[in-house]
Amino acid sequence: MQDSKEQVEILINTGFNYHQEGKLDDAEPLYFEALKLDDKNAEIYNLIGVLELQKGNISKAVEFISKAISIYPSEYFYETLFQALSRNEDYEKIVSYAKDIKNSFPKNFTLLFDIALAYKNLKQNNQALKYYEMALHINPMSYEGWSNVSNIYSIEGRASDAVSAMEVCYSLRPDDDDTAYFLSVDYFKAKNYKKGLPLFEKRMSKKIAYTTQAKTLPNKIRTDNEWKGENIKDKNLYVYYEAGFGDVIMYSRYLPIAKKLCKKLTFMCPKELAPLFKINQQLGIDEIVDTFIPNNDIDIDVHASLLSLPYILGYKENNIFVSQEGYLGCDKALKEEFKQKYFNNDKIKVGIKWQGNTTFDKDRVIPAESFIPLLHVNNTQYYSFQTFEGSENTDKLDGIIDIGKNLLDFSQTAAALSNLDLVICNDTSLAHLAGAMRIPCWLLLPYDTNWRWHTDMTKCDWYESIKLFRQKSIGDWDSVFADVLNEMRPE
Repeated sequence: MQDSKEQVEILINTGFNYHQEGKLDDAEPLYFEALKLDDKNAEIYNLIGVLELQKGNISKAVEFISKAISIYPSEYFYETLFQALSRNEDYEKIVSYAKDIKNSFPKNFTLLFDIALAYKNLKQNNQALKYYEMALHINPMSYEGWSNVSNIYSIEGRASDAVSAMEVCYSLRPDDDDTAYFLSVDYFKAKNYKKGLPLFEKRMSKKIAYTTQAKTLPNKIRTDNEWKGENIKDKNLYVYYEAGFGDVIMYSRYLPIAKKLCKKLTFMCPKELAPLFKINQQLGIDEIVDTFIPNNDIDIDVHASLLSLPYILGYKENNIFVSQEGYLGCDKALKEEFKQKYFNNDKIKVGIKWQGNTTFDKDRVIPAESFIPLLHVNNTQYYSFQTFEGSENTDKLDGIIDIGKNLLDFSQTAAALSNLDLVICNDTSLAHLAGAMRIPCWLLLPYDTNWRWHTDMTKCDWYESIKLFRQKSIGDWDSVFADVLNEMRPE
């Protein structure tokens, strides 16, 4: 007759075999039967926890694994627990074990890494860096470790440190295009365009770039005849856009320079921007295409992405900030029409916007209510340039005139903007348009700023008319608006 200990071992082993085969329903009753015989067996509790985790029952998984740890705090059990807690995004619980892990398992890379990642997800960056440092001391070849460290340094405005960490990643994966791209962005933030621009071209290997090219390039070209900077004096150049509206506006400064080098310049741009570019003849565009698949037979010899122009044109240092101001204008008649309808008053006219495309970066979104203190500044009239998503919050701002609901494209937006004394907005295309038109703009940035604004908040390298305001801590818009209010009410 088998003793209790043997029975437990048989039940565990049989259940584990079923478990490995993916037969969870067969394994579960055997584990629980073993638990009845030995309710102090940490291994059984952990196995049940793993099983519950595989079934998607996160809370039950945490309960059983935690019980296992209370009986026997093994490294493996903690690793399993952290997996469950991460699935549940319970990062607070993970970091609650930080001190215990540091003291008991100071050489366990996985546990230290998981704690660092939890701190990072909680946006407690200093603590995250502390634990990443401990983890990387154990495994200095961890790509994920250095990548996360680089990201944190970038968020904290430590651009040179971010570059150093990402350079380690690049040394670990020298043939990885994504790594090269991320390194290029870090170089950009550190204002090292000499090293960043060549690596930035690796973005064209990304899946999203292929999708963009497939939509915007005429059928007769794909990768052939790409302009590399050679003499094209007698050739027709086709430039196509990629990325968002703000990028197109910012990089359009290079179009007149490219035009001087070719016989004919054709520009494929978003349909919302086409009317604006059509009236800005100083850009040198001979033909504008604003449909994804051109129906007409476009005469093309060579092609280039708009975002590749500074690299192709040979910019390497601060000369990349060409044509910082006034390279876009508006329709004068439309400007006067907007003036008579909305702006014919003696007040200081301020346009505002609080939200752009939230698909990629929600940190840039500002609560509309944050603008309320500004509304009480004497002799000011505010105009909402908020369009589409976010415009439903306009009615939270008393006395504001809603221009955004009447703007159908960027030509109309430019005409309306030209009547303003000041623009105050989040990081969105409106700021780029204001900067390109030499209109004063106060740009309100989240703590984690986009690369193009660099780290020096005393000036804006891309647009001289833009003044930068950055959050003092993650999510803190109150301090930003306090600074803005001080600017509007100088002592």
